[in-house]
Amino acid sequence: MNKIIKNTIILTLITVISGVGLGLVYEITKDPIAQAQEAAKKEAWQAVFPDTDINSFEAVSVDEKAAKDAVKAVGANATVDEVCKAGEDGYVVTTTDKEGYGGDIQITVGITADGTVNGISILSISETAGLGMKAKEPAFYSQYEGKQAEKFAVSKDGGEGEPIDAISGATITTRAVTGAVNVALAYYQNAF
Repeated sequence: MNKIIKNTIILTLITVISGVGLGLVYEITKDPIAQAQEAAKKEAWQAVFPDTDINSFEAVSVDEKAAKDAVKAVGANATVDEVCKAGEDGYVVTTTDKEGYGGDIQITVGITADGTVNGISILSISETAGLGMKAKEPAFYSQYEGKQAEKFAVSKDGGEGEPIDAISGATITTRAVTGAVNVALAYYQNAF
């Protein structure tokens, strides 16, 4: 019986020490991680509106009704995460599509005042290396840039909208990115 109590005390001490250690590591790394995420977000804003001064970007609250309507209109499993006014140039809409092959795909979409997609930047993606990760290459994402369309459609799926060529071997990723862009466009059209 003494051996059981001794082992229980040892395991409890190990658990408490580990918990305190993890808590300390979390507190130490929390601020640097938040700063890195903020820097990545601003870098993405600058990528979709390269001619806009970084100090001209201003966060705007997300219109939840317009966001729900946009997601419903597109029929995507996505969310509108953040909206930012890019000076007088347009808006940056950050969306997350939850149907990527490797999980969520979060992108920022720059939309000019006349509804043209100025650019897209991928904030978060964890697709298959060599296949779905090609979504981060300009050869793929430049298909959206400079297009004034109500929506985009993956060309191999058919459907209405500006055609987007799928990444070979990564159609699911292509659909997810296209869905995220379409949600951003629909949000822009509903909210502004």
